[in-house]
Amino acid sequence: MISHHPTLDRLERYYDAVLRPLARAEDVGPLTLFVRDGAGWPLYARPALGLTADVSAGDVDRMRARQRALGLPESFEWVAETTPTLRAAAERSGLVVREHPLLVLGAGALLPVVRHRPDGVTVRMVAPADPALPSALTVPHLAFAEPGGRVGATGLAELVTALPRHGGQPAVRLAVEGIRAGRTAVAAAVDDESGLALCAGQRHVVADVSEIVGVGTLPAARRRGLALAVTSALASDARARGIRTVFLSASDAEVERLYGQIGFVRVGTALVASPPA
Repeated sequence: MISHHPTLDRLERYYDAVLRPLARAEDVGPLTLFVRDGAGWPLYARPALGLTADVSAGDVDRMRARQRALGLPESFEWVAETTPTLRAAAERSGLVVREHPLLVLGAGALLPVVRHRPDGVTVRMVAPADPALPSALTVPHLAFAEPGGRVGATGLAELVTALPRHGGQPAVRLAVEGIRAGRTAVAAAVDDESGLALCAGQRHVVADVSEIVGVGTLPAARRRGLALAVTSALASDARARGIRTVFLSASDAEVERLYGQIGFVRVGTALVASPPA
């Protein structure tokens, strides 16, 4: 690991620690693979904490072979400024590398939770007993299955159909455990009439660092400011709990500009590598 700004060093320690309660870590050369125990999103490989050596294409090839042997996606995530040699190694190995702005909440951010919120929607933190929790866990899956910011056809009917798969008892139990342990927080923009989440996201915590992840809006409910409101709620909740560093990875420059409206500033570039489609 090359030392840069202290914030990036804190993020590296967070990245290494956040998955360990949910997964086992395997070191393959200079890289660490996280293998999830139980249900949930598939995980990835990243640079070993404290890495100072260069990463080669052979190192990436060996990790990819291990991922294939375990039936896992050949996926890698890291910060460009912290591990600069990994990008070229990943590309020489045949992977496609995608860039995402890495943003940290500024000290003077005002964080307006309600921002052009439409009538009939309530933005709130989701408690373990909140009936909106299953739909809050399901909405991001539908959002990421239809990427981009355009309004789509997937709406409440499709959300209800998807609930057993993504918001069933195993997923709810895992989320409740994380919320009660203080590792996770969930926020949602909830439709007042149906009681279902139209947009939701989570915040993971390690010590005094928290990452906002998985903010997604039901495609039919896009372009209403819901994702910004949910992100504000998560960030405000983190600040209220004394979290020192709140950060996220934006999907692109347009989203970076939106998050800039509520006080997030760029500190680096998050990179994600995977095989060509």
